[in-house]
Amino acid sequence: MNFQKHKFQKLPSSLQHRKCAELLRLLYEEWLENNEAIPLQDKYRNFLSWMLLSPFEISSIKILSDRYHWHLNQGSILLKEHNLLPSIRRGDRAPKEDFAPIAIFLDNLRSAYNVGSILRTTEALRIGSLYFSGSTPLIDNPKVKKTSMGTDRLVPCFANSTLSKLPRPFIALETAEGAFSASSFIFPEQFTLILGNEEVGISDASLQQVNYCIDIPLFGRKNSINVACAYAICAQEIRRQRALRR
Repeated sequence: MNFQKHKFQKLPSSLQHRKCAELLRLLYEEWLENNEAIPLQDKYRNFLSWMLLSPFEISSIKILSDRYHWHLNQGSILLKEHNLLPSIRRGDRAPKEDFAPIAIFLDNLRSAYNVGSILRTTEALRIGSLYFSGSTPLIDNPKVKKTSMGTDRLVPCFANSTLSKLPRPFIALETAEGAFSASSFIFPEQFTLILGNEEVGISDASLQQVNYCIDIPLFGRKNSINVACAYAICAQEIRRQRALRR
């Protein structure tokens, strides 16, 4: 990106900003590779002086990224036309953990979309295996497959399951008087986490066998949140605690 001053100054202002953004993109790539990009920084200072802009010191990747997007905005470039800084990790990768020895029992869930979301969370955090009660949509359901984004092939899943063959203690994620907060409850090494129906919650038959109830602390008017969202919050706490035990 070699420009002489008089040629650069003849460019429209929007194009000058675009050239600055292109230079910062190169600077970013050099920075990641060599942890410095002094020559490019010098060239950027020249661009700013030719544009009669104040000097600007780039001392971190975060500042570089903010400045890059500022030039894009000044150059009227939509963000979707460029990759964002810093680079976003995309695609799958090798798992960091095996699945934990925890059972997640889906007690008559009705939404295939929730089941698919629960599959994704379970695979992402590797916290256990899924056990489906008789009426819960299974992994061959098209909506489950679509929402699970391929994790239906990765998570250990068992159809037509009952609590009788799953490990104790039984821990219900449910809004109940006297429930323990999921953020303060100490999860054992092995247990069964029970997730209930979106409308009526965990079945009476399952509740009669429960050892503990936990819930997600809420601060708004509504009594509960979506079961897949509540599970994701709880699953992250389970994974955090397992990491601390090492």
